[in-house]
Amino acid sequence: MSLEWFDRVCSELQDSMESICEQYDEVGQIQIDRASKHPKIECYIELDDGERDYFCSLLFDPHNEEFYIVEYDLETEHTARIILDDIDDIIEVVHETFHDAIDAYELVDEEIVESDEYEEEGVYVDSEELEEGVFEEVIIDVDWTTPEVLAYSYLDEVEVAYRFGIVQETGDGVLRRVNRIVTEDDTVIEDESDFVFSKEEAGTIIELIEGHMDEMDGFDHE
Repeated sequence: MSLEWFDRVCSELQDSMESICEQYDEVGQIQIDRASKHPKIECYIELDDGERDYFCSLLFDPHNEEFYIVEYDLETEHTARIILDDIDDIIEVVHETFHDAIDAYELVDEEIVESDEYEEEGVYVDSEELEEGVFEEVIIDVDWTTPEVLAYSYLDEVEVAYRFGIVQETGDGVLRRVNRIVTEDDTVIEDESDFVFSKEEAGTIIELIEGHMDEMDGFDHE
């Protein structure tokens, strides 16, 4: 196992991004975690209130000596690893996700002159690149740390349960929702969906839910 490729990218990424994008040169930063099992480069924007908006996490597999990002596939409902083969792929991902963050949070600074174009709805990779085999998709393993916890049931016909787990390679959290419906012929229809989030996101998610629970209606609301 070697971290030579990781260290090379760490030393070149910030300078490369600053040279191609004036907006990133003003507000984009990186944070390096070399001590993790899978070392990572976390890209973030320094907000006006001193908080950080992490918009891209680049992870490094030292055994295979390759960079990757983790995505959630809405079609397969699985987390997946997207392999980044070279520095150009890495810069492209960081550049696109940076502008996604700028657009989402409406960070407007009159002193920053935008010199590069970006898509209004950026994505990590495009379909042509996937078809050409530039990126490789690998299913990620999850360590489930809790059993299913029943959240709601109704007349033995509907059941909603949740389960919490940790993505082995990244340490991100996974919340799995299991929805079961019993039909008239006693057939059980089961639907599962996973929500993946980082430790940095968890506090914000909890605050949003707690702050708006009073505005929600329960199942028994008429």
